[in-house]
Amino acid sequence: MEYNRITLAVITKLQAIVGEKYVWTDEEKRIPYGRDEGTFTVPLLPDVVVLPETAEELAAVVALANEAVIPVIPRGTGTGLEGGALVDGRGGILVSTERMNRILEINEEAMYMVVEAGVITETIQKEAGKRGLLYAGDPCSGDSCCIGGNGATNAGGNRAVKYGTTRDQIYALEVVTPTGKIAQLGKRLHKMTAGYPLEKIVVGSEGTLGIITQLTIKLVPLPKATAHVLAVFPSAEQALSLVTALPKAGITPTCLEFMDYDVIEVVGAWLDEKQNCPKGGAYMIIQLDSQSDDGLDDDCVAIDDICHTLGAVEVFMADAEKVWKARKAFTEASAADCPVAAMEDFVVPPDKLLPFMTELKSVGEATGVLFRGVSHAGDGNIHLDLLRKGFTDEADECRRIAAFEDKACEAAYRLGGAISGEHGIGQARKALFEKYTDPVELELMKALKRAWDPKGILNPGKIFD
Repeated sequence: MEYNRITLAVITKLQAIVGEKYVWTDEEKRIPYGRDEGTFTVPLLPDVVVLPETAEELAAVVALANEAVIPVIPRGTGTGLEGGALVDGRGGILVSTERMNRILEINEEAMYMVVEAGVITETIQKEAGKRGLLYAGDPCSGDSCCIGGNGATNAGGNRAVKYGTTRDQIYALEVVTPTGKIAQLGKRLHKMTAGYPLEKIVVGSEGTLGIITQLTIKLVPLPKATAHVLAVFPSAEQALSLVTALPKAGITPTCLEFMDYDVIEVVGAWLDEKQNCPKGGAYMIIQLDSQSDDGLDDDCVAIDDICHTLGAVEVFMADAEKVWKARKAFTEASAADCPVAAMEDFVVPPDKLLPFMTELKSVGEATGVLFRGVSHAGDGNIHLDLLRKGFTDEADECRRIAAFEDKACEAAYRLGGAISGEHGIGQARKALFEKYTDPVELELMKALKRAWDPKGILNPGKIFD
């Protein structure tokens, strides 16, 4: 596909749409939009940054770009890790939804909220909480990511094991299409069989099929009782056996988070807090929510019995703030201990998590790559930091990291998993995604992209070429 570059005439038209104040061409203003939270070290600067305030303004910008065949890159707050909201060598117009940040409606009786794409996820959670309600989407970057970006990447998080991912929290979307039209997708219904579920397709498409401008999201009652249990096991294998033991016992935790001994030590050093875990052991953090104290007590007693049956050396009610502080400190603690060469995000069926982690150890030994990781164990999602340690030079690092990623992907897909559970594909993972995705499935995805975006202007170079 041949794309055109930005001209002065295009800049003038953009200024007419959103106002001169919100069309940025100065390098100083563009630099923050050339990075995300991932591993891209050199800024990838857009030709121009545009900040529309309404869906109508955004649609006009996209229609202009479609007519002129100029790439459009949608961006929320830039908390992604795979370059999904960055330009590539094509340049283009980066459109930020940060000014589209209003909560339009909160309906306490029917339990839903209508929000614009730029609203910060934590703001939604707090506003729901004030009304005795819960927005169950819970990405770890909730204090800085926005709801439109959550939808674009189908963000997961700690509560996904009970409530599902962002896709499961959405009734309906307002979307700007690649040709600059505004579409209303989905409805506030509990079931519908009227045609294709297009809202489900847009969620997780990483801004390649449409730009989300407004969302109607589900709310649920806040749990009346919550418990946080920390189970300490003498081995990772015993801890991970809890993943299948709890569902078999009829218990659905809100969160089920795994930390192995290496992670526990690194986090303890970072926080300067002694962690009570036997050498070679592991933690399982279990959050339980219930609408009654009696129901919660019953689940806690059952979990205590199950954990001890599986060999736990200690099971106790944990201080919620302290235990989650330790879990969420992993990324900073790991980076402080050793520079991170790459961050991985695999997902497998929960019952395959233990064999997958066993294979990862073998892959690390075979490729000479050291890593550590944590897991949303209840949904089979594992996050790895590949450590910048033991490499002879940059070329050796690149070669061995690539070998690790390739072998790890092969193991994940062989076990029924995938290359990403949360972070998405973006620019960084598309080669491995293309290699391991079923060819027929991949061609269907590409056909969908061609049908929705004939000129290929919307977020080109993401997910696949």
